[in-house]
Amino acid sequence: MFKYSSDNKRYHTLNYFYKKKFGKKTFKVSLNAGFSCPNYKTGGCIFCSHQSGDFAGNPNDDLFTQFNEIKTMMENKWTNSYYIGYFQAGTNTFAPLSVLKDKYETILNIPNVVGLSIATRSDAIKEDVMDYLEELNKKTFLTIELGLQSIHEKTLKLINRGHSLENFINCVKELKKRNINVVVHIINGLPWETKEDMIETVKLLNTLNIDGIKIHMLHILKDTFLENYYQKEHFHILTKEEYIDIVCEQLRYLNPKVVIHRITGDPKKEDLIEPTWLLKKFCVLNDIDKEMKKRDIYQGDLT
Repeated sequence: MFKYSSDNKRYHTLNYFYKKKFGKKTFKVSLNAGFSCPNYKTGGCIFCSHQSGDFAGNPNDDLFTQFNEIKTMMENKWTNSYYIGYFQAGTNTFAPLSVLKDKYETILNIPNVVGLSIATRSDAIKEDVMDYLEELNKKTFLTIELGLQSIHEKTLKLINRGHSLENFINCVKELKKRNINVVVHIINGLPWETKEDMIETVKLLNTLNIDGIKIHMLHILKDTFLENYYQKEHFHILTKEEYIDIVCEQLRYLNPKVVIHRITGDPKKEDLIEPTWLLKKFCVLNDIDKEMKKRDIYQGDLT
């Protein structure tokens, strides 16, 4: 059995990590604090529906109401749990420090909240916010989630990412210097990228001492710039088999201590154009497990 798993997984699962760290079931409560994004001024990333965090709470409700509604729903499955407040929607450091403090600490004051996970961008953490995050990290279990998507500059320009690889690397180094946990988002299947390109992204991340990763499959949503680009260029969309093959190889290059927070996506059916195989999330997860077992490979076995 893989060292960092308590089931049949051959990679380091988030469930295993939380259970070891906190001693019992711990789950994220996804929140929408109404934050915008600095990249919207140039149209945003081409894949973005401008509704990042589609599964977060209702932005019309205050954070306390959002939290309790989602917590109650989750507790139907998992009772007597700890919670991580997950600021998911938008860029969750893109506001004055006083606003951030109010929102973060509203959630931290809820009983049994043991940490915060804050999704943001490497170009949206000002120095005063960075200093505050360092203080916050001493009071609770803090994770900063940074979107990267790809290390390749040509791809970052194509998807209108709005920041460079250098900016991302510098941000990761600054966060790690302050002992803050860093989770990185990447996307497989971005237009014109090869399997080797996607593996190179993981190889570089493995040199940055990151703590976790979220691996997504590119999906085309209605009413996005990506939809228009796809209709015009008809770039290749990875098949399920191609995606599974790439993920299996990426995992082999990741340090086994890196926690896998996500290994596929789950878009809303009514918004999805391609690929439709993503709607069967658990089939994808099971097929990754089967393929790793078939090849007799594990996370980190090439590091």
